[in-house]
Amino acid sequence: MRLLSAALFAASILIATAVPAAAQTLKFGTLAPEGSPWYAIARDMADDWKKRSGGKVDVRIYPGGVAGDDPDMVRKMRIGQLQMAGLTGEALRRIVPEINALQLPLLLTSDAEFDYVRDRVSPEIEALLEAKGFKLLAWADVGWVQFFTAHPVIRPDDLKSEKLWSWTEEDSVYLEAWKAAGYRPVPLPSTEIYTGLQSQLITAVMTTPTAALSFQWYGKANHMTDFNWARFVGGVVITTKAWQEIPDALKPALLESARASGKRLQGLVGKLNVDAIAAMQKRGLVVEHVPAETAAEWEQRTRALAYPRLIGTAVPTAMFTRVEQLRDEYRKSRSQN
Repeated sequence: MRLLSAALFAASILIATAVPAAAQTLKFGTLAPEGSPWYAIARDMADDWKKRSGGKVDVRIYPGGVAGDDPDMVRKMRIGQLQMAGLTGEALRRIVPEINALQLPLLLTSDAEFDYVRDRVSPEIEALLEAKGFKLLAWADVGWVQFFTAHPVIRPDDLKSEKLWSWTEEDSVYLEAWKAAGYRPVPLPSTEIYTGLQSQLITAVMTTPTAALSFQWYGKANHMTDFNWARFVGGVVITTKAWQEIPDALKPALLESARASGKRLQGLVGKLNVDAIAAMQKRGLVVEHVPAETAAEWEQRTRALAYPRLIGTAVPTAMFTRVEQLRDEYRKSRSQN
């Protein structure tokens, strides 16, 4: 009996050492469709994580919104159905409202001043995300938002005749701000924008050129208002629960991989959007140029009508003040130089 027990114990040890531990599977949701640059970089990161972890971490990507709209993916991460996601600022701001200050319309208007400001507030935002159960692995912006409309829009009043897509009715502050300014927002999930444009339920979309091309929205909204309305931020996040389950020895290499992927994407975003505009123009997109005095009118109107409704509600006042001060600091140093 003792010999049999010893043999069984030895056999169990052999089996345990022969069979590797099961890989940790991380489900990764993203709105980016297959074939898009965002998907390609996410795919490369997933492959790199598997390689660096020796197969211990397996990232499975669910692209093109199959895991739901941005708010859906946040809910699924909170209940454990997803562990990772490439989220736009629309979802990130629902977790940490301070992110709204980075994408407030016409507050930041160039790549250089945006980078200057975000580099300085990023540690605070990352800490706020972790306190809510999410770890920011990398920033992954979508670019500058423009208006894509069924009819030409140059001046602020031109937009009033359009039916403007907005995120779902949970965004009552934003919806009411648009309505109070005389516009017609129509709340829809982002996954229903194309059908909304087809049925003319909506006739205008605020989005980036690359997104307009990738999802073919420009075919129904073929006029683009050419000025930087707002920065559409994005990020790759993982739940802190899933991150904690990754062996500590692997975390530095995986974080390095994610940050490298984010930097690679950040370096491509500007060119991707320029190339997207050129490609859409060849297929009928009309670019509506906005004169400097008209851009000033947009900014004046936005600050007068939207900011009082958003700052202190959707946008925490302290973060807005800090972002504005950093922006002014950057502009002052640039003018001095």
